[in-house]
Amino acid sequence: MPSRTIPVLPGYEVISRIGRGAGAVISLALERISGRQVAIKHVVRNAPDDDRFIEQAEAEYEVARELDHPYLRRCLDIVRVRKWLKTRELFLIMEYVEGERLEDESPTELRPIVDIFTKVAEGLHALHQTGKVHADIKPNNILLTKDGGIKIIDFGQSCPVGHTKDRVQGTPDYIAPEQVQRREIDQRTDVYNLGATMYWVMTGKWYRTMVNVASPGATRIALESQRGNDPPHELNPTIPVPLSRMVMDCCETHKEHRPRDMKEVLSRLEVVRHLLEIEESGGAGEQPPLDEDLLLRDEDDEDEDSGVLREPDVAELLAELGHRPDDALNDEDIPGLAEDGESPEDDAKEARS
Repeated sequence: MPSRTIPVLPGYEVISRIGRGAGAVISLALERISGRQVAIKHVVRNAPDDDRFIEQAEAEYEVARELDHPYLRRCLDIVRVRKWLKTRELFLIMEYVEGERLEDESPTELRPIVDIFTKVAEGLHALHQTGKVHADIKPNNILLTKDGGIKIIDFGQSCPVGHTKDRVQGTPDYIAPEQVQRREIDQRTDVYNLGATMYWVMTGKWYRTMVNVASPGATRIALESQRGNDPPHELNPTIPVPLSRMVMDCCETHKEHRPRDMKEVLSRLEVVRHLLEIEESGGAGEQPPLDEDLLLRDEDDEDEDSGVLREPDVAELLAELGHRPDDALNDEDIPGLAEDGESPEDDAKEARS
C-alpha cells in the first residue's frame, strides 16, 4: 500500500503516522475536546477489493466499542465518509496504547512469559464472556505496556462464538485448523492461536499449522498437521514439562482435545506458576497436591482423522488465496489470511498504535 498521510479529521490534531495494516494508515492524534491521545485508523476504498478492509474496520468497532477490560483495547468512535450511500472512507478512533509488540520484545525468562500469557488468557476470557472470539491472536497483536501490563489489539477478524466464516481468515503461522477448513469458530480457536503464540515465544520457532508460509527465498508452502512438532521442553530445556504439555494441548488439531476455555488455560498456568515459585524457593515448605488432569493428557486419545490437508485441498486453498503453489509468500500478501497484520517493514513506532 502506498504511503499516505491521514487527512484532517474535525476535532482531532494528527501528531504522527505510527503504523499501517489491513489497508489502513494508523496515526497518533490528539482529541482536542478532552486533550487525550488516541490512535486513528484511516481506511480508504480505492477499489472493490478494499471493501474487505472497510468491513474489517467496522467489525472491529462493533466488537471493541463494548469492551471494558484493562487487557483489551477499546474503540471509541467511528466516522464514515459516504458517497452514493456507500462508505468510501472510514476513521476508526481507538484507545492509544504505548508499548512494544510481543513480536519485537519477546521475553526469555520463564516468570515473565507465564505472567504475560496469564494476562493474555484473562483478557481473552473477558472477551469470550461477551460472546466474541478474537480469531487472530499472535505476537503482533499483543502489546507489552510500560507498566508491566498487556493489551490485546486488532479485533478486525473477531466474530461471535459459534460463527462459521465463508472464507479463510487468520495468520498462517498461528491459524487453527477449523479456520483453514472454514468450520465453526469458538473459544477453543483462540486457545489454539494462543498456543501457537506461546510455542513461538518459548522455542523461537513457528508452530507447524495447516498453512505454513515459506521463508523468504523459498518456493513452496508446507501444509501439515501439528503432529510433526517437537514439544517446547525438547527444544528449550528450561521449559517445565507441564507448561510444554499445556502448549501442545492448546495446539491440538481437534478442538475437543484442547483446553475447553481460557479458564482451563488459566488454571494450568497457575499450576506452572506455583511450580516455579517452589523451584525459586528451593522446594521449601509444604507443597499442596496438584491436579494431575491439568498436567497430563492421554497421549493415545487421538482421533483417526488428523485433519491434514491433502493435495487436492492444497490447490483449492491456494486458488482461493489467489496464489500459485510455487509462490514464496508472507502473511502480508495473502488475501484473507493476515489482513489485519502489520508489515514487518513498518516504523518501530508502529508498535504504539
